[in-house]
Amino acid sequence: MTNTKLRSFLIRTLADPVLIYTVLVMMTIMYHYRSSLTLIYGIAAYVIGWLVFRLFDYMQKHSIIGFFLYVVLFAGFMWSAQRMIDLGSIDYPISWGLWFLTPVDLVEYNKWYTLAIFILFLIFMLSVIYYFTRVRYRILMNFVIFIIPFSIYGKEYEKMPIYFILLMAVGYILIMMQFRQLKEAEDEVWVIEKPVVWKSAAVFTVLFALIAAIIPKPQIEADREMIETLINAEAFTDRLDAMLNVFRDTTGGDQFRNDRSSTPLFYGDAEEPLRLKNASYSYYDYDTDSWKISYLDSGEYEYFRAAPVDFWGNGLVAEAVIRAAQMNSDFAENYGLEEYAEKGIDSAPLRTLDLVIMSPNAVVQSAPVPQFAKRVTELRYGEDMTVSTSGLLLADDGRFTTYENFTFEYFADTFFGSEINRAFAAHMAEIDYAEMLNDAYYILSSEHLNDSMGQEFEELYEAAFYNCYLYPDFVKELLDYGGNERIKSLADEITAGCETEYEKARALEWYFYRNGYTYDMEYQKALGANAETFLFDSKTGVCYEYATSMVLLARAAGIPARYCEGYNMQEKSTVYEGVYVVTGSDAHGFPELYIKGYGWMSFEPTMTDDVKTKDRKTTNLLSRAGIILLIFAAAALLIILLYPILAHKFFSRINSKRQPDQAVRAAFRRICRLYGINRTKTSHEAAEIVMRRSGADISVSAELFDRLVYGGGNMTEEDRQKIMEEYNAAYLALKETKKKKRRKSAK
Repeated sequence: MTNTKLRSFLIRTLADPVLIYTVLVMMTIMYHYRSSLTLIYGIAAYVIGWLVFRLFDYMQKHSIIGFFLYVVLFAGFMWSAQRMIDLGSIDYPISWGLWFLTPVDLVEYNKWYTLAIFILFLIFMLSVIYYFTRVRYRILMNFVIFIIPFSIYGKEYEKMPIYFILLMAVGYILIMMQFRQLKEAEDEVWVIEKPVVWKSAAVFTVLFALIAAIIPKPQIEADREMIETLINAEAFTDRLDAMLNVFRDTTGGDQFRNDRSSTPLFYGDAEEPLRLKNASYSYYDYDTDSWKISYLDSGEYEYFRAAPVDFWGNGLVAEAVIRAAQMNSDFAENYGLEEYAEKGIDSAPLRTLDLVIMSPNAVVQSAPVPQFAKRVTELRYGEDMTVSTSGLLLADDGRFTTYENFTFEYFADTFFGSEINRAFAAHMAEIDYAEMLNDAYYILSSEHLNDSMGQEFEELYEAAFYNCYLYPDFVKELLDYGGNERIKSLADEITAGCETEYEKARALEWYFYRNGYTYDMEYQKALGANAETFLFDSKTGVCYEYATSMVLLARAAGIPARYCEGYNMQEKSTVYEGVYVVTGSDAHGFPELYIKGYGWMSFEPTMTDDVKTKDRKTTNLLSRAGIILLIFAAAALLIILLYPILAHKFFSRINSKRQPDQAVRAAFRRICRLYGINRTKTSHEAAEIVMRRSGADISVSAELFDRLVYGGGNMTEEDRQKIMEEYNAAYLALKETKKKKRRKSAK
């Protein structure tokens, strides 16, 4: 292959519109799975696609051997994908099939599984796009291929980035124009030269991009809640999400780094916004930046089949201790509780939450429990249930299903608003808290068998038992911060001057807001990054990083803490007045700290004024990219419209500097290109076409060209001037002819 042929081959194949369109489709798909690696996947798709297309070209000429080669190629891709799946399944809790069918924001990122997705989609897209364009052109099949990326985004209510939408639309239009099929109209056959088509297509596509960028879009806030509840495209993914609850013994926060569904998951009727918990984790691994569950999270505290059933983690411990002090003066004197035994404390009022699971076909193993929950008083579920040691409400053997209704009683978050309550909690931190709990439990248990004590006493006894039984384990397991000296030093610095555990907790909670941390859903952590990286280097993350860091800081400050996940119930429904609606976008990670004298209390460190998040509205994405699109589209349109004039002037200037022989040859070929005359025509046939179309006479140019090409004659400066005169006349005549046709068409 000569250098000229090789260069022509490379230009033709490397700029292949089918290959470029395929790469665009792959980049659009892979952006959904890992946006930060989109360009890398695009480069890989381009290189692999170019090689595969060469094989496909060979197969068209050698069908039999080509078939066997394709079988080998396909098997190679399948083997590679299977190898990626095998690697990804190592130490990963769920199978590739379940991972693939589950929304990306509900599972931890797995690079090997994602590579398997890339390999499988790549061989599929390369095969079908090549076949339905170059082998057997089918508009319908190409349209089906075109909507595949949109369906991938649509099934999870994720908005495709606007630049991908525009590029996909433009690419699809151009592919359709490139491989169009022309039909005969009776005895007349219309032949359209590609340059004519491409000019029209280019103007159309640029105008499409320009209009999309600058025309204002109406801001419509449609009420989709009722429709999404009745006809839910995510019903299947809700089921998968619930299935994953069984496997989630670890978490790394990746589920909080993506846009999440706006489909209603739960409805809650309460007086105030609440935080709901459905998972807790106790062990943190710095190497993997992940949390794991322990027996303190999954331990079974109490079995029951019907409501009511109590949660003993918070609220009542103070009243249980004070009751013991009232019953035993030696106990009160020993621990300095005489004042509290006499005056008591300010009890937080009880409030009610009615919670309904709304996701069609949903199955939920762990019901969302409100913060400061005291008990669940009503539910329809008739099977065995468990209250875990971390305060989770679990369906023991089955699942809570759609329309399951729970009624919770919970304490209002007012305990530490009382001065006497704060003083009581501060006093609890100054004594031997574990020994005091043991003594209080012993006093209450001595009267426990007395049936006349009533339900209230039973609740206090159970609260004393829970805290006495589990607090030593809290101290043993939930003060572990990995011995990280930087975190210990920072915790001491933040809590310096704080007199109580509650004050320390609040100082830790507000530290992130006051020190320039940024909430950013698009931020991709570096390999090996962990809580220490977030605290001291990046200062950028999502709720997972904030909550994880506060847990570790609290532990370093001597406060037992655990990492929890659940939902923020904060948005009111637009359909049901006064009812809160909880969606996938409300998913949240937060810390729980054990405050002596009260129990477990949740905090909210994820507070920031500098929020960077993915914009879910396509119109907002357009606004963000509008200026760039406007500049590029306007420039492209201007170039397209002015190209004929600019090209004419440029050619005239360049040709005036060429040697006469080169100038004559170039001028005649330029005339043929302007008039769309292919190289199969003779020079005199070309002159006749020019005369017929515009009336311009280029007969002298035709004779000069023949003399130069076939006669070997040397051209003079006079010859150059003659052919340039005819070229200019032919150019102007063609321009005038087109104007007349446009005027005629307008009439």
